[in-house]
Amino acid sequence: MTSVPLIALNDGTTIPQLGYGVFQIAPEETAAATRQAIEIGYRHIDTAQMYQNEAGVGQGIADSGVDRSEIYVTTKLNNGFHRPDDARRSLDESLRKLGTDHVDLFLIHWPLPTLYDGDFVSTWKTMIEFAEDGRATSIGVSNFQPAHLDRLAAETGVVPAINQIEVHPYFANRDVCTDSTGRGIAVEAWSPIAQGGVLGDPILSAIAERLGKTTAQVTLRWHIQHGYIVFPKSTTASRVRENFEIFDFELTDADMASIDALDQGESGRTGPNPDVFDYVPA
Repeated sequence: MTSVPLIALNDGTTIPQLGYGVFQIAPEETAAATRQAIEIGYRHIDTAQMYQNEAGVGQGIADSGVDRSEIYVTTKLNNGFHRPDDARRSLDESLRKLGTDHVDLFLIHWPLPTLYDGDFVSTWKTMIEFAEDGRATSIGVSNFQPAHLDRLAAETGVVPAINQIEVHPYFANRDVCTDSTGRGIAVEAWSPIAQGGVLGDPILSAIAERLGKTTAQVTLRWHIQHGYIVFPKSTTASRVRENFEIFDFELTDADMASIDALDQGESGRTGPNPDVFDYVPA
């Protein structure tokens, strides 16, 4: 079986560099999709409270027959649960749905700086509590900008283990990546193929053709060689397997530079801007 590299985190733990994402997988389909991914070889599953499919992830892990200790599970705090008591209740509910006594990684999903009187620090202090009591082995953030990370460091002294942000060839998000890694925070890339937007790119296609790979595999390999953690999502078995087969080739320095040059800056962003995003589920 393919050996997925482990990324060392600043809290002394490690995380598999390649995982399986369940964003936008229907709750009733998640158990089968998760089990399939584990059968293919994935040992890192990324979900979130807002995806409403944590129970399916838990069931899929149970159905796989692989011991829970061998699966790295990430979930994320719902935007409506930033207040400390709400966050505590929500993590207990996530653990119940996942069928486990801890998650390997718990993230604040969005900073929401225009909500909660701009207070995401008290939320982070609650996350620290979860790490201290063992309900979350590691804690981190998602979609945090450098100014948000400055506040966490200044007001708590505890640096997140991970910052999960939008990154792909059309939106390299270099300032946030560089700032995060400079603080010792590992970068996880969501939307690693720009929701499919890069798959028809001629530069990526030419590299893929030369290597006998797909554009998706080349794009995921670009992330791997940048040191990012990725968790592509698909429910099609052939694509799930294809996404796992990215460790038997390497991109040259010239390939990496050509893909780096595809960056479109802010205009390449496919998701919302974290500085203004204020969505809270009803």
